[in-house]
Amino acid sequence: MDEVTITRHPTPAGGEYHAHVPGSSAIGRLTWTRQGAVRIADHTIVPPEIGGRGIAALLVDALVADAREQGFRIDPECSYIAAAFKRHPDWADLLSG
Repeated sequence: MDEVTITRHPTPAGGEYHAHVPGSSAIGRLTWTRQGAVRIADHTIVPPEIGGRGIAALLVDALVADAREQGFRIDPECSYIAAAFKRHPDWADLLSG
């Protein structure tokens, strides 16, 4: 697998995580909005050109790592992110409610 770089792009109202793959201009994205101490994770988008490499999982891993480090909770509105939480019961403490 090519080395994937995850970058963070916060704004006052929310933000995005971007996944960059060497040799491709396509960008995977995980978008979220802020609601107090909760990040509502609403979309995970991986273009077909870079699909099949586990990029969506890497984006969710970055969100979870930041939640642990920064102390926020996650509301997984995106079906992919909700499914990832079901596969990882060890993340249950990060759920918003």
